[in-house]
Amino acid sequence: MKKKVICGISLLLFAFTLQGFKQDNEPITKEDGMYIVNTTTLCNKVGYAGTTPLKIHIKKNKVVKIQALRNQETPKYFTLVKKELLKKWDGMKVSDAAKKKVDGVTGATLSSNALIENVKSGLQYYQKHK
Repeated sequence: MKKKVICGISLLLFAFTLQGFKQDNEPITKEDGMYIVNTTTLCNKVGYAGTTPLKIHIKKNKVVKIQALRNQETPKYFTLVKKELLKKWDGMKVSDAAKKKVDGVTGATLSSNALIENVKSGLQYYQKHK
């Protein structure tokens, strides 16, 4: 009897873990009236050391904020990229933000370009799937 209970509890914990993992990797989720686009599975634009996934927060068809997710970029340079670029789209209508031309950060060109392309891909995905 104890083995069945432990096995059942283990299966439930495993199912909850899988459910949480799935939600974290969904391209679009909705929380508190805000859409969140996760580019982890959408775009594989590579910076200097790998992909640069983002979360794009959108409310009432406007970009609220863009958040960089874990990546393998050189922290010293990617910190500059985040500081200079992530706020460039804040407050913009999604349609305008998707077309916005943004210059990269000098010295971190590959990381900048990857981040910019991920923003564009995430915004285009939102427009098609919201």
